Amino acid sequence: MSDHLVKAYSSLPVNFTHGDGCYLWDSEGKQYLDALCGISVTSLGHNLPELTTAIQQQASTLLHTSNLYSITWQQKLADLLCDSAGMDRVFFANSGAEANEAAIKLARLYGHQRGIDNPQIVVMQHAFHGRTMATLSATGNRKVQAGFEPLVAGFVRAPYNDIEAVSSIAANNRQVVAVLVEPVQGEAGIVIPDADYLQKLREICDQNHWLLMLDEVQTGMGRSGKLFAHQHAGIQPDVMTLAKALGNGVPIGACICRGAAAEVFSPGKHGSTFGGNPLACRAAYTVLDYMIKNNIANNAADRGEQLSTALQQGLANNIQVASIRHMGLLLAVEMKQPCAQLVNLALEQGLLINVTADNVVRLLPPLIISEAQTADLAQRLIDCINQFSE
Repeated sequence: MSDHLVKAYSSLPVNFTHGDGCYLWDSEGKQYLDALCGISVTSLGHNLPELTTAIQQQASTLLHTSNLYSITWQQKLADLLCDSAGMDRVFFANSGAEANEAAIKLARLYGHQRGIDNPQIVVMQHAFHGRTMATLSATGNRKVQAGFEPLVAGFVRAPYNDIEAVSSIAANNRQVVAVLVEPVQGEAGIVIPDADYLQKLREICDQNHWLLMLDEVQTGMGRSGKLFAHQHAGIQPDVMTLAKALGNGVPIGACICRGAAAEVFSPGKHGSTFGGNPLACRAAYTVLDYMIKNNIANNAADRGEQLSTALQQGLANNIQVASIRHMGLLLAVEMKQPCAQLVNLALEQGLLINVTADNVVRLLPPLIISEAQTADLAQRLIDCINQFSE
């Protein structure tokens, strides 16, 4: 471990050298089943031949020109994204935090254009939207905010999955211009709202001329069992943010908008030096095209059901397990006590998992995972949890 790295992370004592499909290998040659995907990033697994070829070809041709000029792959990706999502325009960034930052700026500008002097955005308790100052302020987690005050103003917080709270805000606050919400709260522990939650939020936004802005950085790109998680609810957002799996490891974020929201930005209002460069956009185009043509979201739905069922059965008699919940291959095993120790127990068994919210095992395996690999994942995790619970 280098002494010259800023101490921003508590990294595990393992160094991966290469990967293939659902597996990684460390510097000692040990194989691991990757059930985390770099936190929902490498959803098509490691070393996908089509993506490797696309990156190699683009790297040998053109890496960067800046947005002072037209970029062919940026235009192709924008067309494919908008066609797939039923949206109108895209702003490309480099990460989920940057995509959410763009959405926040868009909402504020939308408010000012409507004559609202102090535009505010409704955000949710326990949400996570990023670590820039604006997205940190929108995040509903005091643990990650602490020490960075003063936070950015302009956010009104409501309990997640509480429509009455949002309705109350609508009745009493005329400065609100948008709602920013995750279809499923990821960092909070895979918290899945009521089936009609997004539908009701859509209704409130329509009634009050608010923008409905969905943070699909973790839930998007097939992870939920549909290409975008809001499709389960049968609604359309005004703004949607993507990142993580969009590039399968190549950094790229996207703020996608439609209708009035698509006309808010004009030249000079927002920008990015690296956002939407040829390499990132060609990689993302290849990823999205592959996902669509190979029905990857359907496999996520099927394997998610298989994994949830296997864990429900295998952990039925473990009294330390509070609940198991999932949407597609977003899956949580909530324990009745803090369980950070499970990460190292799983590592010893050649399984990569994550613990969030102190007591929730978060599983985000590759969307290409097979039936046999899913069964293997379930058994390894069951063994680890039972060992931990003894």
